[in-house]
Amino acid sequence: MKASIQVLGKVPQEAATLLSPEALAFVADLAREFEPTRRSLMQARKARQGELDAGRLPDFHPGSAGVREREWRVAPAPKGLINRRVEITGPSADPRMFINALNSGAQVYMTDFEDAHSPHWSKTLLGQANIREATRRTLKVTTPEGRDYRLNTQTSTLVIRPRGWHLVERHLLVDGQPISGSLFDFGLAFFHNVHAQLDNGSGPYFYLPKMQSHLEARLWNQAFDFAEDYLNVPRGTINSTVLIEHILAAFEMEEILYELRTHISGLNLGRWDYIYSFIKTFSGHRDKVFPDRAQVTMATHFLRSVAELLVQTCHKRGAYALGGMSTYIPRRDDQAANERALGQVRADKERESSQGFDGAWVAHPGLVETVHEVFSTAFTGNNQLGKIPEVKVTASDLLSVPPGDITEGGLRTNISAALQYVDAWIQGSGAVAIFGLMEDTATAEISRSQLWQWLHANSKLADGRTMTASLYMELRTEELEKLLEARQGNAGSLDKAADLLDDLVLSPTFGEFLTVPGMRYLE
Repeated sequence: MKASIQVLGKVPQEAATLLSPEALAFVADLAREFEPTRRSLMQARKARQGELDAGRLPDFHPGSAGVREREWRVAPAPKGLINRRVEITGPSADPRMFINALNSGAQVYMTDFEDAHSPHWSKTLLGQANIREATRRTLKVTTPEGRDYRLNTQTSTLVIRPRGWHLVERHLLVDGQPISGSLFDFGLAFFHNVHAQLDNGSGPYFYLPKMQSHLEARLWNQAFDFAEDYLNVPRGTINSTVLIEHILAAFEMEEILYELRTHISGLNLGRWDYIYSFIKTFSGHRDKVFPDRAQVTMATHFLRSVAELLVQTCHKRGAYALGGMSTYIPRRDDQAANERALGQVRADKERESSQGFDGAWVAHPGLVETVHEVFSTAFTGNNQLGKIPEVKVTASDLLSVPPGDITEGGLRTNISAALQYVDAWIQGSGAVAIFGLMEDTATAEISRSQLWQWLHANSKLADGRTMTASLYMELRTEELEKLLEARQGNAGSLDKAADLLDDLVLSPTFGEFLTVPGMRYLE
């Protein structure tokens, strides 16, 4: 039976050939093969959340103890992923940023269709066009001022992050249903570039986000097998790295590695999404209320525990352990502040390297040298796979709530950061500099989820006041007015951002992702 395929969005000229009949047939076949399972897994997420809401806390699954106890290892990492000291990330749609990231000196560049991406249809297609041009080394930009951007002879290894399983691409219908954003992003990138990547001595490499269970990893592995067979490339050609950015996935790290063992080379601790996932998962538990976001550091017990467990799990199975994102943006106008911030970045990465991580993420090219120096000082060779920490991490360690206070300053920071990010996201920017840090969807999710949690738990502020809807609206109005005043009449999409934030914070039920209702504002 031939799939019915409908393209609903306008296709930019530079991306027209991406949606060829052959490419569309491939992604439609992916959808036909895997959409039923994907939808079933999304229902399983809801059922699991119901159990958590009823008080059944997560633990390591006894049914998969055999996987954890047996001897096995993942396949060796491909050539382009054997040294991963520094990985830089960024949105896929901006060709200049794309070139700068590939030229940054980082070992890996992860181009993003997820948290750093605003999923306007045109930007999603432009991101795919940039991948195609970069793979063929023809990506270039000349600015109106005459400045040329070209790829260096030596560039970072390109890795692509598709959207998570929970998101759909509403501009492409297969048999009347929107295709999975995961399958769309992966399918187009693989179909158009796998042979060119192999000819260049590289390969199709992917970062896989937002998984909550090993069954979701199994679905990815099945999709990889299907795609390799479809385009007649050897099994195991695709390589992936999984982001552990959900509290439930932390209990299944070995099982996730096992399901993808022929297609995986590492795990990455996505710290910001991981923090958000804890707040989201236990949003209805009044004994699990977090303090101000700034107080939830990697030194807190639950984050230190998952970091140690991730390194132990990865190195035991021959996989790389990648550390979290440094979001600081270097400043040229304040050298003293710059040095203090770089000192904090250095301390953070020294902690990770001492824990056994093989490398870490940065959000700005200006951090590459600092982070590379830290990991090069920590170990020689390409990795620390031989370092297996002797730690015993329990469920209570992973579920430990960080201590601290809720302050008016924390409330205001969350409100302002969420407003500024959502405003930029609606206008097409998925990675935004706010308060000297690179914010993406994950950090915006922390901000708005804390506001909801504090409100619905009737949390007490450090000054004795109770968090109420009226206090939220008072502070939100003031922070919005500050932003409008600073912009001198250029409101952008702040009105829409305020509407969305109000809906999310004041809703009687917790909204799982801000991006889902936020899609109503995108093209």
